[in-house]
Amino acid sequence: MTASNGSEPNRLERRKARTRAALVGAAQSLLAEGKIAVPILEITQAADVGMGSFYNHFQSREELFQAAVEEALDRHGALLDQLCKDIEDPAQVFAQSFRLTGRLHRLHPTLSKVLLSDGFRMASSDRGLAPRARRDIEAAAEAGRFDIRDPELSMTIVTGAALCLGQLLHDHPERDDAEAADQVAEDLLRLFGLSPEEAREICRRPLPPLDLPRAGSTP
Repeated sequence: MTASNGSEPNRLERRKARTRAALVGAAQSLLAEGKIAVPILEITQAADVGMGSFYNHFQSREELFQAAVEEALDRHGALLDQLCKDIEDPAQVFAQSFRLTGRLHRLHPTLSKVLLSDGFRMASSDRGLAPRARRDIEAAAEAGRFDIRDPELSMTIVTGAALCLGQLLHDHPERDDAEAADQVAEDLLRLFGLSPEEAREICRRPLPPLDLPRAGSTP
């Protein structure tokens, strides 16, 4: 009896987690398609869950969509942290994160469109990519690798460059995404004070694979 009583809550929690993940994944897909003003019924049908399950997790469609964007950003940001954890040079950490994010637009177009759909508002968020980019810029400045006077203005430049690059790659599928991302990263490094030669060398270094789990997947 003890084992049964102990396992039942665990099964319930796993079931709730799967339902929430399905709702978030469905919301991310709808956002990527530009379907924001959809009925909650359509969301639950896309997630293959009951209508009542929706309100066990979210109070409104807007709350779900916000969670979908934030979780997409957090997931990508956590992956970047993992891929950059052994790099000591903060300028390279910044460049590698930017280059990998640039490649995300083709590797994971659904997530890319989720990011682009609300990117400017999320630039001031304390979750996802924005705080990590700020951290990397400030670390590079403190280490004397970046010559910048106002990290917040530098962050604004990086945000605009990242979002515009993503939109450009969607609008022009013939463009080489890796080449474009590396060129923008190189230009940013030069803007922040690195020499043309060093900026180019850093942005030509091999990258680890960007192996991102699908939206809505659970560990």
